[in-house]
Amino acid sequence: MVPSRVRIGRWVAAARAAQKRPRVDGLGQPRRSESASTRAALYVHWPYCEKRCSYCNFNKYIPRGVEEGALRNCLVTEAQTLLRLSGVQRVDSVFFGGGTPSLASPHTLAAVLEAVAQEAHLPADSEVTLEANPTSAPGSRLAAFGAAGINRLSIGLQSLDDTELQMLGRTHSARDALRTLAEARRLFPGRVSVDLMLGLPAQKVEPWLQQLQKLLDHCDDHLSLYQLTLERGTSLFAQVQQGTLPAPDPDLAAEMYQQGRTILRDAGFRQYEVSNFARNGALSTHNRTYWQCGQYLGIGPGAHGQFVPRGAGGHTREARIQTLEPDNWMKEVMLFGHGTRKCVALSKLELLEEVLAMGLRTDVGVTHQHWQQFEPQLTLWDVFGASREVKELLARSLLLLDHRGLRCSWEGLAVLDSLLLILLPQLQEAWQQHRTPSPVSGG
Repeated sequence: MVPSRVRIGRWVAAARAAQKRPRVDGLGQPRRSESASTRAALYVHWPYCEKRCSYCNFNKYIPRGVEEGALRNCLVTEAQTLLRLSGVQRVDSVFFGGGTPSLASPHTLAAVLEAVAQEAHLPADSEVTLEANPTSAPGSRLAAFGAAGINRLSIGLQSLDDTELQMLGRTHSARDALRTLAEARRLFPGRVSVDLMLGLPAQKVEPWLQQLQKLLDHCDDHLSLYQLTLERGTSLFAQVQQGTLPAPDPDLAAEMYQQGRTILRDAGFRQYEVSNFARNGALSTHNRTYWQCGQYLGIGPGAHGQFVPRGAGGHTREARIQTLEPDNWMKEVMLFGHGTRKCVALSKLELLEEVLAMGLRTDVGVTHQHWQQFEPQLTLWDVFGASREVKELLARSLLLLDHRGLRCSWEGLAVLDSLLLILLPQLQEAWQQHRTPSPVSGG
């Protein structure tokens, strides 16, 4: 059942009053007022778009018509069901992604937030983010989203070059993007993030750097740089395969990334994660949950989640994927209360691999304290301290292992994938030795 507008209004009023909360200055440990096992972030997937972008292979659909009332009811129901199943008592952040969730009505977003607040503690100052495309989010609509409880925007700007935007299949122009960005900053000051892509076909370094410099004149305190990945099955992949477009040059993309992150550092941005930059403490608390391997619930068609089903008596973390196709997902939610299609229990080693790989994406890395929350016996020193290959990485100043923990240097963050090719096998080997008892004389 969708919560009443009166109850929605109560939560939204409290949330709006708390929007000017203190900034998050680091990626440290979560506050301990509640156990980590009873806390989670919540991701809500809106599966519909106006148009499929040429590079995108996400779970999205171009509908002839959307029965939003039915979809809203199912999002609310699934949120209630998974919160009860997980035993989560506090939701630290909510992220509406897609698809294009800015196509949803503000009432739908408010209904989901109120349902969450009824099932668990959703603090009034929780980060509540909405992904928005410039053409689907004019100023009046952005204001309505704010009234519904949204307090942070992530704008899919992608480029400030109209030719590139057309190649990407975007429905907005560079002018549209800057106009939406200005309105977003007026309504959500200090709480607007923008995405900029690099490594596109035929893209050159200098023009891209000029785009970044121009964006710095207009952006807020958070910016994400994403390198294009050509995904099989997309229009852009086919155009490159057929020779209609040149293949992206990985060396040029690496140069764009390296020069881009230097420009952002000089402009006062902290690179707190491989692709994410913030100043004035404007770090994303929702994404921090992913990087620190916290629990998160995935609501909506194709959403992913990871949590321990304590409400059902479970003790092992599970990776869960919801049914992809919206109509089938809704049928399952109406029958069973949720549309979980796949559920896989994670082994202890698999979880440690995620702790390592996700934690090293951040500038804080994996602290000893954080590692011990997942593995109290096998320390980071035990795993990596005696490794010859790891010592070489330390000597080359790509990696640091000290009293704080394990983390990448500024140079190391740029080549994290190659570092993980060394570190993950080292973890697997140490884990195997740890699990294998030493032979006993006479045994």
